[in-house]
Amino acid sequence: MRLAFLGLALVLTACSSREVPVEPDPATRLTTPQGNIVGYVEDSGAHVWRAIPYARPPVGDMRWQPALAHSGWDGEREAITAPTPCPQLGNGLNADMLGIEVGEVAGSEDCLYLDVYAPPNARDLPVMVWIHGGSNTWGYADQYNGSQLAMDQNVVVVVVQYRLGPIGFFSHPVLRESGSGVANFALTDHLAALNWVQDNIASYGGDAGTVTIFGESAGGTNVAALMASPLASGLFHRAIMQSGSASSVQQDEAENGGGFTVHPFNEAAQAITGAEVSAEALRQASLVDIYAAFTGADGRLEVPTVIADGVSIPAGGVMSAFDSLETFNAVPLITGTNRDETKLYNGLNEDFVARPLGILFRIRDENLYNAVADYQGRIWAISGVDEVADAITAAGNDDVWTYRFDWDEGGANFFLDSSRVFGAMHSMEIPFVFNHFNFFGPRLDPIAFDSSNEAGRLALAHEMGSYWARFARQGDPGASWTRWSDGPARMRFDSPEAGGSQMMPGRFTLPDLAADIMSDPHLPEERRCELVEAMQGPYFDDANALGPLTDC
Repeated sequence: MRLAFLGLALVLTACSSREVPVEPDPATRLTTPQGNIVGYVEDSGAHVWRAIPYARPPVGDMRWQPALAHSGWDGEREAITAPTPCPQLGNGLNADMLGIEVGEVAGSEDCLYLDVYAPPNARDLPVMVWIHGGSNTWGYADQYNGSQLAMDQNVVVVVVQYRLGPIGFFSHPVLRESGSGVANFALTDHLAALNWVQDNIASYGGDAGTVTIFGESAGGTNVAALMASPLASGLFHRAIMQSGSASSVQQDEAENGGGFTVHPFNEAAQAITGAEVSAEALRQASLVDIYAAFTGADGRLEVPTVIADGVSIPAGGVMSAFDSLETFNAVPLITGTNRDETKLYNGLNEDFVARPLGILFRIRDENLYNAVADYQGRIWAISGVDEVADAITAAGNDDVWTYRFDWDEGGANFFLDSSRVFGAMHSMEIPFVFNHFNFFGPRLDPIAFDSSNEAGRLALAHEMGSYWARFARQGDPGASWTRWSDGPARMRFDSPEAGGSQMMPGRFTLPDLAADIMSDPHLPEERRCELVEAMQGPYFDDANALGPLTDC
């Protein structure tokens, strides 16, 4: 999903780096297959090891090559500081943390590291491998603190960094000729991390036979890609998609004068090398030149990700893999979305929310604002939940559960009413899953998560964490959460003050969505067409997918 970064830094800052210095703690000293290692103990009591190398640095001749296992180290490794983020373009969410300006390139290609959080004296615990979001173009391990989830639910949490943007996804004949045919280098990073888990996690107290992959937004999309990848067979045993999708793009190759044209990578490769395109020239190019080739005049980074390369992802794409139990990794799955996904973006769009003095947030037309968010949230759910759940159950895998996150009780001050402006926005569920509410940064966290909603949100966080961990432990979230094939119905997550969590029957469909939009009195006719146009780009490649709405 595309992010509207302009002005974002005025409200949200990247999840803050943990700058409080820590000391290595002998209680965390381990002997592992890679070598001896020592970490530290969090305030929560969790044992933490940071920046563990799971793959060889993908630098020099290893740029745009599949990840290879890291062989280990001599002596004792002190694992107490955050890994350097992978290369990414500065935006309103990450620039402060990275110490750069918006539009600058930061990070290091030597970035394939992971963090591990475990309860003390852990042994044979379920393992939960977190894949971060960020449009597959930005993000880093330091955003996510898995210590409380590990302690609350008695699980081992692994947070993985992976190659991003044009370093993580690149399709060109000269690279395939000199490599393995893979275009999703980021996906090979996930595979290497999962192989690391198989080989090493027992030393940290985890059970390599009970591995759950979970991720949000692009991380959820990568979870779907791993389910579709023939290379991931046997590396994980459950999967959770949070606000993800099963989208993928074709390589879009065509015969052209005896050679191949790959769009848009062919134009980018020419811009990067400035001469005859070769694998050597591409691998020697600077990060600045690579990122410049994919950055538009508006400063936005546009890189196709999750490419149906026929090697790491079937040539027909992720959704096509779900047609048969023989063509995907049919593990138990939870998939869900947030009710107000797009309020993260619409709340920063001055067409919807006025910004007096640049610091106040005043919704222009609340009925219109909520209607647009409702329809956009439903279409996100159709593509990321209902269609995925229908396809996987139709293939014969009944172990599918779905949810919608509805918590919208964020606090307010004179400048911002976070409940009304942001509601149950994209990524709002993450602090609840991790039970860690220092997440959005010092500008928003104190407003959204205040004393007025503390009791309710902590109760909901405990409930969601318990469901996630129970699913990780036994492949079934249990309690009153029923399978999609028994309904269909999804679990609606909300605080006790809002009626509590309960099953919500029914599915969302495009025809129902079309009928509701066309008859909604809160949507002026021109707004209906604007909404349809906005939805067709980010959500559906096929312009006919919205049926009668295409009359706009």
